[in-house]
Amino acid sequence: MNVESFNLDHTKVAAPYIRLADRKELPAGDVIVKYDVRFTQPNKAHLEMPVVHSIEHMFAEKSRDHSGRVIDFSPMGCQTGFYLILQGEHTSEEVAELVAATLADFADATEVPAANETQCGWGANHTLEGAQLAAAAFLAKRDEWLEVYA
Repeated sequence: MNVESFNLDHTKVAAPYIRLADRKELPAGDVIVKYDVRFTQPNKAHLEMPVVHSIEHMFAEKSRDHSGRVIDFSPMGCQTGFYLILQGEHTSEEVAELVAATLADFADATEVPAANETQCGWGANHTLEGAQLAAAAFLAKRDEWLEVYA
């Protein structure tokens, strides 16, 4: 299959985890990497859509306070995690540090950034509390993040 995640056996992974999903070298020599940041066990659990939406907004905004190399943070359609796309080479440990620092910021948040009709296509579809709870649960299992398979 052409899509990397379609070649991943989702029955063998053990969420939560962070794994390198793709690496591309562009024609000018720049490198971009894509990390699979998996919050819940595929086909066993998922994040509700307002939680996914709020994590997406909060991570997209807060991660750039910790790194100028963040290109994108996008939700997976299956609602089990996100793709973090970064410029340049990074170790999995460095990515875990970025994820941890960003998610730790959620605890002090008083609102979801850009959760309004002017800045968002579905401004009413957010939950600060849900995003904070999901972030806290993911952070609580940080020692498991780099173990993709059970």
